[in-house]
Amino acid sequence: MERITARTNDKIKYAVRLGESASFRRQSGEFFLEGARLCFDAAKTGIEIKQAFFTPSALEKYSAYIGEIVSTGCACFEISVDVAKKLSDTENPQGVFCVCGKRNLSSQIDYSGKYLALENLQDPSNLGAVCRSAEALGLDGLIVSGGCDVYNPKALRAAMGSSMRIPIVESDDLTSLLKDASSNGMKTYASVPRSDAEDIRKVNLDGGVIICVGNEGSGLSQAAIDACDAAVTIPMLGRAESFNASAAAAILAWELMR
Repeated sequence: MERITARTNDKIKYAVRLGESASFRRQSGEFFLEGARLCFDAAKTGIEIKQAFFTPSALEKYSAYIGEIVSTGCACFEISVDVAKKLSDTENPQGVFCVCGKRNLSSQIDYSGKYLALENLQDPSNLGAVCRSAEALGLDGLIVSGGCDVYNPKALRAAMGSSMRIPIVESDDLTSLLKDASSNGMKTYASVPRSDAEDIRKVNLDGGVIICVGNEGSGLSQAAIDACDAAVTIPMLGRAESFNASAAAAILAWELMR
C-alpha cells in the first residue's frame, strides 16, 4: 500500500477540493466521504469507491470495515496523521476516507409513491437528517430542488448512510414536477405554518402523494405553493412560529406512512 505523508500530494488536494466544492463535485461526478462506518456503508451499498485513505491506527482499529472497502478493488493509500487532519472535516478524525463515484440520481418519480419534496434547504445537516428520517420511515424517495447538495460532507454525515440508499430525485423545476405529478393522479401538498391550511392529521394521504417542505428561513416559494393541490400544516400549541425543517419533514413523513 503506497504511503502518503505530504499534505500537498495531488490526490490529497483533489479529495479536499471534492469535500469543499459542490460545483467541483458536479463537474467531476465524484464525492468525498469521511468516517469508517460511512465508507463501509458505501462499499456495502455498491457505491463505486475509487480511492481510499487510511491512517495506520485506523487500519488496526477499523480492520473489519476497511476489509470491506479494500475488497472493492479500489486504490488504497496509507496516510500520515497530518494528512488525515488535512482531509478531515471533523475535530477527531477516524482516519478513514474515500473518493467515491456519485450514483445516478433519478429524474423520474413513481406516481403511486410517497415522497417529500425539499425546496432550497440550505443547512446540510437538515438535508442529511431528512434523508435519514425518510429512509427509516419507508418513504419511496425524496425530491431535492435547489439548496445544498446531498453529497455535502455534513449532509452525508447527518444522513448516516441513508442518502446513499434511498431513491433521490433531483429537480431544477419543482413547480413543473408538481404539476406533472398532479396530472398523473398524485396528490400534492405544500407544508406551511398557516392557520388556514388543512391539519395534516386530517388529510387523506392514500395513493401517490408529495408533500413539500421549504427553506429554513423563508419556507416554500409562492410558485411551489401555487403548484400544489392544497396547503397543509402541522398544528402547534406552543409559541414557536414554525418547526425546524428537518423536524417538520420527519413529522410529515410519519403522517405519510402511518
